[in-house]
Amino acid sequence: MKTEFDVVKYIEEYRATGNINLRNDIILRYLELVRLIAVSLRNIYSKYASTDDIINEGVIALIGAIDTFDAEKNVKFETYANLKVKGAIIDYVRKQDWVPRQVRRFGKDMEAAYNELYSKLDRRPTNDEIAEFMGITKEKLAKGMTEAAGSITLSFEELLYEDNFNVEGSDGADSEIYKKELKVVIAEAINGLKPKEKQVVTLYYYEKLKFSEIARVLEVSESRVCQIHSKAMMVLKHTLQEYMTK
Repeated sequence: MKTEFDVVKYIEEYRATGNINLRNDIILRYLELVRLIAVSLRNIYSKYASTDDIINEGVIALIGAIDTFDAEKNVKFETYANLKVKGAIIDYVRKQDWVPRQVRRFGKDMEAAYNELYSKLDRRPTNDEIAEFMGITKEKLAKGMTEAAGSITLSFEELLYEDNFNVEGSDGADSEIYKKELKVVIAEAINGLKPKEKQVVTLYYYEKLKFSEIARVLEVSESRVCQIHSKAMMVLKHTLQEYMTK
């Protein structure tokens, strides 16, 4: 991959000449970035679309990033492209409306229950407490956590993307400080997860494994991985929302 300076020169020359070959060269150089983003989000869409379909959406967003990138804003092209591609994929998945309405509603109700209980108890609530608060059995909660894993993850990704995009759209040293603080907050939140939750999140985000692959690594069922992941996402989202509203 070329350095930022070279990419800026390519973009400037492409815009000046309209030479599609220059644009295509940039796309090829950043195609791996698109693929990595698509893979990192695949547990959200894997039951409904192929990675190739999502990569195609990412490439369209990458072309848009090439057309709209402004080097004067002091943002690296790779950072800008990452946000544009990720945002486009999240938006595409959201618009497809693959997740049944009742599953989405359950996920939202569960997150609301988690947040309200956290405020009342001043600690993270247990699954038993969430089930009791929602007026359902532990078994129904576990089933709902399994089914809603993708929608809860999408909800977290949307929050993280929108916050990062707002930061990237600002100028000055304050935005750099905020981005560094945000990384620390997320890292500390992950470190504060329970061992199994931390393991699942690490395998999901850093090793880019599917839920089924994580299940084989941990020697548990895929549904159990989804339940652990759902709880971890609620914890991380709650922490992120608290930080953002300070």
